[in-house]
Amino acid sequence: MSSATTSPNRQGATFLGHPRGLATLFNVELWERFSYYGMRAILLYYLVDTVANGGLGVEDSLGQAVVTIYGAAVYLLSIVGGWAADRLIGARRCVLYGGVVIMAGHLCLAVPVAAFSWLGIALVALGTGLLKPNTATMVGHLYTARDPRRDSGFSIFYMSVNFGAFFAPFVVSFLRNHWGYHAGFTAAAVGMAIALALFVVGRRSVARESDVIPNPLKDNERRRVPLLIGGSILLVVALVGLARLWRSSLLEASIDAISLLSVIASVGYFVAMFRSPKVTPRERSHLRAYLPMWLAAVFFWMIFEQAAGKMADFAANRTDLSLGGLHVQPEWFQSVNPVAIVLLAPVMAALWSRRAGRFPSTPAKFAIGVALGGLSFVVLSAASAHYRGPSAPVFVLAGVFLIQTLGELCLSPVGLSATSALAPVAFGSQAMSLWYLSSATGQSLAAQLIRAMAGFSDTQFYLTLGLMALVVGVLLFIAAPWVNRHIVDAEPAAR
Repeated sequence: MSSATTSPNRQGATFLGHPRGLATLFNVELWERFSYYGMRAILLYYLVDTVANGGLGVEDSLGQAVVTIYGAAVYLLSIVGGWAADRLIGARRCVLYGGVVIMAGHLCLAVPVAAFSWLGIALVALGTGLLKPNTATMVGHLYTARDPRRDSGFSIFYMSVNFGAFFAPFVVSFLRNHWGYHAGFTAAAVGMAIALALFVVGRRSVARESDVIPNPLKDNERRRVPLLIGGSILLVVALVGLARLWRSSLLEASIDAISLLSVIASVGYFVAMFRSPKVTPRERSHLRAYLPMWLAAVFFWMIFEQAAGKMADFAANRTDLSLGGLHVQPEWFQSVNPVAIVLLAPVMAALWSRRAGRFPSTPAKFAIGVALGGLSFVVLSAASAHYRGPSAPVFVLAGVFLIQTLGELCLSPVGLSATSALAPVAFGSQAMSLWYLSSATGQSLAAQLIRAMAGFSDTQFYLTLGLMALVVGVLLFIAAPWVNRHIVDAEPAAR
């Protein structure tokens, strides 16, 4: 009884048989994701549209790079959010403060002044970094480790992400078409305000552990926090200054600085783990096997996270948006992935359960996911070559999103599971940050390639990146037996 008892906030089946706090966090995550994906759905169009039409007039390839590097910044800053929750203020306050910063960012974007727009993008990235890693942590606090409702609770919570991501593009595109970009950004701010209101009203339903600081800073460590913050700011400034040596604008230099930070942070985490005396030889062997899978994930995210960038450009400028009597808005394509996730995730989960212990192994699943990502861009390249101008049928881009979703289902949940199973015990939490850094690094790589290949045709760009990912997928598939030999003694989830 003593090990299985729950605190009062865990008792009672008040939301689909789950603790009442799950309803609070479900609604918070739904509206926060509505806010995030609503903003992302129109961000590229706002950046590259002419000033006369209410946009910022940024050159196309630079705008696509900005959208991609924005995604990288969110994942980079999630490290800050995880650290702040674990060492400084706890998960609940991180979510609350992150939400306030996000809403402030969207309100800045709602102001028709360019300087406020850039400030708003930075604030949304910072706030999302604070909030993103901690809502799922708070869901975990609602259950004991042995609670049989735990897995289904996370499944219900995961649906909130997809509901918010599905509806946001429709709402924001309607507002943008009728009242302009800033009306769309205002809707994102309203969505975040609703999330914050629900979070404050439901604060008593969340677990008390969400207010606990798991590993609080000691007094001497706390005194060093201002130095740590100041040093981090100086590092960013130094990297931007270094990039200005070869870039003509501050915006381009900032893109390079975030790309460099992604690589530095990723390499730093791996070096720290490999060199740490707290990591056993067995764990080091697991880490060596994890490295090629992590690198493969970088190439998958390089393609997948261009949904709001290069693929949004294809939707607006290369797609015939008439479908029978319906005029399809380019933002609507952003809803294909979440609805496909809702429909296909249970099927894929059942398939992996049936195939447990047999083909495909964990590295083979990674290889299939990366190959599907590469295939999606090869298909898009063929469509770009075949259809001239805005003439590609709607089903072409929708099909590309569907292929990428299948790749995501092969790689993303498996990657989370493998990261948890293969992480050195001393680096359990940091390993999850390392997993998120695969997305930051992949998006940083995409941003650099977008700029480097600005003179390439769409056909050449999609084909080049697609073939890169396909080659990585094939190489990982060849290396799968070696990877399996190094993880055969790990947790079952990694095999």
